[in-house]
Order: sequence, then C-alpha cells, then structure tokens
Amino acid sequence: MSERPLMVGLGELLWDLLPSGKRLGGAPANFAYMATMLGDEGIVASRVGSDELGHEARNVMREHGLSSTYVQIDDQHDTGTAGVLLDSGGQPKFAIKEPVAWDFLEWTPAWEELSGRADVVCYGSLAQRSAVSANSIESFLRNLPKAALCICDANLREPFYSMDVLTRSFRHANIVKVNNDELQRISAMMKMGAQDDEAIARTLMSEFDLKLVCITRGKRGSLLVSQNNTADHAGFDVKVADAVGAGDAFTACLAHYFILGKTLEEISERANRFGSWVATQVGATPLIHAAQLQAILGESALS
Repeated sequence: MSERPLMVGLGELLWDLLPSGKRLGGAPANFAYMATMLGDEGIVASRVGSDELGHEARNVMREHGLSSTYVQIDDQHDTGTAGVLLDSGGQPKFAIKEPVAWDFLEWTPAWEELSGRADVVCYGSLAQRSAVSANSIESFLRNLPKAALCICDANLREPFYSMDVLTRSFRHANIVKVNNDELQRISAMMKMGAQDDEAIARTLMSEFDLKLVCITRGKRGSLLVSQNNTADHAGFDVKVADAVGAGDAFTACLAHYFILGKTLEEISERANRFGSWVATQVGATPLIHAAQLQAILGESALS
C-alpha cells in the first residue's frame, strides 16, 4: 500500500437538487471526496452525460481535488440528478431520475487498471439498479487485489434494490455499512426474526464472512460490530443543516482509520465526529481546510 491509499468510490455520480441549489453528490462520489479530504487518494469511478451537467460535474470534481480520469462520458444518456426534500430535522428524501448515464457503467481497460491497484473500494446497491451497471461493478470487484478492502454501503433507495442485489454485494464485501432503518429492512428481507441490532449484525457477519458491520443511527451515533468487539457511540448533538453526505463522510473516515489499524473505539469516535460535522454543512461535499481537519476529527484528544 502506498503512503496515500487509493480509495475508489464506485457507482453513481449525480447532482443533488437541494432546496438551496444543486450540489454534486452520489454516495460513492461523496466517499471519494471525503477520502481525499482525509489525505487519501480518492477516485470516482462513474459515468456522466456529455451534457452541460456532466461537463460541470467534471469541472467541480477537479476544483475539489478529484481526478475525473475514471468518469466515463455517455453520449446517449443524461447526467444523473436527484431531487432532495429535507424534513424538519434535515433528513433527506430523494427522487432519483432514471435512466441516466450511471445506469450504463462500462467495464473498460481503464477500469480494469484502476481496480487492479485499488486499496479500498466503496459501492452500494443503487448503481446496480440496471443489469448493465451491476455487471460492470461485479467485474470491478472480481478484479481487485486480494488484499483490497471492500466496503458495501447498502444505501437502500426505494424501489431500487432487491435481495439478490444485496446478497451479491455482501458476498464481495469485507465491511457492510447500513443505517438503522436499512438494518431492519434487511433483517425482514432475510427473515431473521426478532433480534437486536448487534445480533442482526452478527448474523450478517456469519452469513457473509464479514470483518465488520457498521450501523449508523443519525444523531444517536453508531454501532460497530467486529468478530471480537463492539463499539457503541452515542453521537454528537449538532445543529443539522442537512444530513446529505453525512453517512458517506462516516464511511470514508471508517475506511481511513480501519486500514491504519486503529481500534473500533478510535474509528467510531472519529467517524462520528466527521459525519456530524458534515451534517452541519450544506450539501455532501463541503470544503474542508487542512487547518480545520484535526479539530473536526478531535485527533489531538485521541492521538
């Protein structure tokens, strides 16, 4: 592994159409951006249209320090968008356009090269709503180095998921990340019966040979469950601007510190701090100045 681990966000790149205006997003793209903010080499592997929104997306990526080398350009389909409505607590509901460019991800020589040297890849269920993209994501995951860390952020968006997609996704994963609501939906789909969160997480670990299950709970923090340990974090009480991208920031921070070999408690503290800070900002990809980062993560208190 290089000094700057290569962390790939694989899947959807889109514009979140927020009440305050449009912001570049998509869970895998948010993950790559936040990984870059943490000092890793974040790469977006996605697809946009050859339209104005696609051109603007690539420009914004470059302004944010992200390469657009592995973002494919589609001459036949539009760049993705998602209408976002926020409830009184800043929690989003999405209206996701289809079909769009990222429904037609291609397995290309460039992506083969990228997957062959990735240290971490984060992917979810949404970009697999089309068979074309699902097959390309499958090829990408199969081509990863054996030592690569695979994180499946379930990211369930009605009606764009199925048990088949989740099963295939979890079988490639080392880490599965879900929010509390997603955990209950997955438990019901898998007919696990009445179990608490930790028991459901341990059932998933056993079924899919996982290293870690991460359950995020919004302002109530998170639960991390590994084979030999758990870390239950109460979260932070912050004034939420909108929660778009907070979970993706959590995931990027989780990946960053997991591959550094930090304890579950250290990972949990920093990931909750990072996700909570993003929730106080507008949009999923707020600018973070280097001088801010240590304070946001609370590293001086934990180092």
